[in-house]
Amino acid sequence: MIPVLKGLRVVEHGTFITGPAAAMVLADMGAEVVKVELPGTGDPFRAFKGGLYSPHYQTYNRNKHSVALDTRKPEDRATFDRLIEGADVYIQNFRPGFAEQIHAGEARLREMNPRLIYCAISGFGPDGPSASRPSYDTVAQAASGFLRLLVNPENPRVVGPAIADAMTGYYAAFGILGALHARHASGEGRRVDVSMFEAMTHFNLDAFTHLFSVGEVMGPYSRPSVSQSYVLECACGGWIALHMSSPEKFWQGLALAMDKPDIFEDERFCDRFARITHQDALIGVLRDIFKRRPRSEWCERLLAQDVPHAPMYRTDEVPDDPQARHLQLFVDMQHPTMGPSRTVRSPISFDGQRNLQVTPPPTLGEHNALYAQGWPQAAR
Repeated sequence: MIPVLKGLRVVEHGTFITGPAAAMVLADMGAEVVKVELPGTGDPFRAFKGGLYSPHYQTYNRNKHSVALDTRKPEDRATFDRLIEGADVYIQNFRPGFAEQIHAGEARLREMNPRLIYCAISGFGPDGPSASRPSYDTVAQAASGFLRLLVNPENPRVVGPAIADAMTGYYAAFGILGALHARHASGEGRRVDVSMFEAMTHFNLDAFTHLFSVGEVMGPYSRPSVSQSYVLECACGGWIALHMSSPEKFWQGLALAMDKPDIFEDERFCDRFARITHQDALIGVLRDIFKRRPRSEWCERLLAQDVPHAPMYRTDEVPDDPQARHLQLFVDMQHPTMGPSRTVRSPISFDGQRNLQVTPPPTLGEHNALYAQGWPQAAR
């Protein structure tokens, strides 16, 4: 891929997911990212599986360099300051006030570098009654109303990946890019603030639009009902997903794929509004039909009729999908001491060039010598 951010220097003081995810987005596009970590322990995510190279840590820290610095110590702070003096962007995801305690507050860093883009990621924002509260993914999902749309009321438990953490990091990257664009015109640095609460509330925009427009409080089945989305078990034990939406041609295609050309003449299923009203009944009908054939056969039948569908893959099935192989979506990496690994490349291509060259996540302090005197000239 064309490194569109080549020459951009980023100092990441991130832990867990939000800060590291923001920096990874920039690194994937060619920015030079130096991850500052505490000596000995590093990012707490490193040790989630024992050792200091857990899968949790690896997920959001590729294409980066690592230096181990304790900015509370004068000698380490001097190295940190040299990095800040030559940086374009600084990212931290501490609770409000903590950055100042470790000599990384905005005012101090901006004195050294007025052009710096300073990005502060928090749980609930830089001020206000909840600013000091601890926040993790589930907390942000719950506070924003998003978690209520995921939890099955018949079996209430938290499900799915760390959406709030990742989305907050991505929103932060968008904000940083906007601030950099503004700096091109003004020459001045900017402060970028984003909180998990704000990010997930915005990500939940559809639910709030329905609330404010028509007074509807959406639940976990609201969108799947309107979009006419289904997950169905097949005879082989595999699952398949359908997203039928509203075009009538998809429903006629589904009827033909099922060898049931008259099925949607039933008044309960005869049009979009009837299918929304009677979705539970339609689910029961479709379940019985789909259990009669294996998933591979259903995929062939649905594809022949242009019905929107996909196998509901397990994670280990995705790399073998023909389209994933065609897109070279999964790439191999080789770390000199940690050995081989594999990851999902950046989904963004520029001028048709995919990002197939990915540097594996660094070990703790791997690049201390490289950045001991600040940014090496050749790296720019």
